[in-house]
Amino acid sequence: MVRAAVMALAVFMLLVLPADAQSSVDECAAPEINVLATVGMIADVAANIGGTCVEVRALMGPGVDPHLYSATERDVEYLFDADVIFYGGLHLEARMIDVFEQVREGLHKPVVAVSERVPEELRLSADDYPDPHVWMDVSLWMSAAEEIRDTLVTYYPAHADYFRANTDAYLAQMSELDQYVRDQIARIPEEQRLLVTAHDAFQYFSRAYGIEVYAPQGISTQAEVGVQDIRDTIRLLVERRIPAIFVETSVSPDVIEAIIAGAGAQGHAVTIGGSLFSDAMGDAGTPEGTYLGMIRANTDTIVSGLLGE
Repeated sequence: MVRAAVMALAVFMLLVLPADAQSSVDECAAPEINVLATVGMIADVAANIGGTCVEVRALMGPGVDPHLYSATERDVEYLFDADVIFYGGLHLEARMIDVFEQVREGLHKPVVAVSERVPEELRLSADDYPDPHVWMDVSLWMSAAEEIRDTLVTYYPAHADYFRANTDAYLAQMSELDQYVRDQIARIPEEQRLLVTAHDAFQYFSRAYGIEVYAPQGISTQAEVGVQDIRDTIRLLVERRIPAIFVETSVSPDVIEAIIAGAGAQGHAVTIGGSLFSDAMGDAGTPEGTYLGMIRANTDTIVSGLLGE
């Protein structure tokens, strides 16, 4: 009898309550938290987790290289106005580290390096520098999402359940994407599974998804590209008969164009297989303007380029 009454009450509530009140009781009527992120890959994750309770601003937009970025006066204003600041860390924003430290110590607000959630044994490095491009491995970037969730839950516990639910839903999408990338890269014959780009931003992608990568420039675009680096890349392309190499939206194509010309001079035609998003996402309002869309677009471009589709 009691159970029947409870069921009747539940049905009544479903009928009389507006749909949005049933599904979004924890949402905010207006953003209550100002979140500042350095790069789009962090900003997009924060927006998905924070939902209607946060307003997210990214310092660096499409095509901007975070390795070379220096804070402007307006950026400093944004840093001071933000309630929470998320950055990549691992020397991604190398020229802004001092600014982050000053804001953290002077204003006593959360300033969080999301990539440093990744256990040290899973981090990559080159030439004694950490590799900050963690987002290229979707399964590892899940840890960044968890870091953002935990920070928001700690400082804004009134919305903790909402942040946790949003994170769970987003992690499920990330898990699906991770499997999609694995399945697509597996379509490329093993001998053709070589990704050549301008700078070394895809080592995490390489380790996670079983594709060899090579770049004449180091993990930071501040590194110089030598003549021997270009020669080695040309030799590799000619020997392996790789049909395509890739430019990056945030890196000058000059080096790639020189490599294509050099391979052509040795009788091996190489084409540009497409543009990849490495240190920045695509334009807002496009699929590539989201983290999930960026990784999917990269994967599809790599596969079609190396298969000659």
